[in-house]
Amino acid sequence: MSRTRTSSPAPRRVLDWRLRFGFLSLVWGFSFLFMKVGTEAFAPLQVTLGRLAFGTAVVAAAMAVKRERLPRGAWTWVHLAVAGLLLNALPFSLFAFSELTIPSSLAGICNATSPLWGMALSLVALSEDRPTRRRVAGLGIGFLGVLTVLGVWQGFDGLDVTGTSLALLASLSYPVGWIYVRRTLAGSSHSHLSLTGAQLGLATLQLAVVTPLFTSVPTGLPLLPLLSVAALGVLGTGLAFLIQYDLVAEVGPTTAQMVTYFTPVIATAAGVAVLGESLSWSTPAGAVIVLAGAALTQSRPKGGRPGSRPKRARRTGPAPRDAGLGERPHATASSHT
Repeated sequence: MSRTRTSSPAPRRVLDWRLRFGFLSLVWGFSFLFMKVGTEAFAPLQVTLGRLAFGTAVVAAAMAVKRERLPRGAWTWVHLAVAGLLLNALPFSLFAFSELTIPSSLAGICNATSPLWGMALSLVALSEDRPTRRRVAGLGIGFLGVLTVLGVWQGFDGLDVTGTSLALLASLSYPVGWIYVRRTLAGSSHSHLSLTGAQLGLATLQLAVVTPLFTSVPTGLPLLPLLSVAALGVLGTGLAFLIQYDLVAEVGPTTAQMVTYFTPVIATAAGVAVLGESLSWSTPAGAVIVLAGAALTQSRPKGGRPGSRPKRARRTGPAPRDAGLGERPHATASSHT
């Protein structure tokens, strides 16, 4: 007599995914405020180093609890080092430098351009991404929103061009990193948690080498900036990754990446309400246009029309392994600031 094998029930999560989604939106939205406060007492590279160190500690603790091992293979570590630079060390540092001269709200809005950069780059670098009228229209609308935020008709009057450019470069670094990861690590047999722990560790090591060369030891450790850096790392980097990956596994990358559209709204509200930052009408108006364009670039036509992205084969694992490493849910279910 044969036995019928029954599948084990999916693990029951303590918090509803909507609550975790909301928490992730708040954490990433407030990350720009935390950076602003941190740079009031520490150099931008020091803020980034502290953030990565705290974030790595959280992910390492999760690896220890789940008994995950670090990945093996020399080339895997080389690819992870590049991913750590493009997805963590470089954009985190650029955002921190940008907030020396621009409001945290503007940095948060610049971060929302990542899907636009990702769309533009994927058309060139990824053969499976074919342009559709809707997505190209979204790209054009999104960059029109960027010009609105910058107030181009005023000749960028009153805008710190250097700080804004650094924030936009940071946003560009994310999709460059995602494309690199998809080309080099998407088929890795190592767990997502293991790869991300190694990636964050390597990014921390990179900043640990660079920071002493360009900064001096802080003369003091003011409590509020120190707590901001700790929150940036523990919440905005370490815990945020764990929550994001859990969301992707439970509700899929399409729903999880919607957090991208809440982050700049929260960053703007936090900057105005907590830090007293001022906004001209063009900043929130441009942000709405940017988000509308970004939403169009992420949309997929129903029915698989020509030019749409081909469907992937069904995976047997608990979650997509190409969801990006240590990223926010942007272009691929993705990174983080």
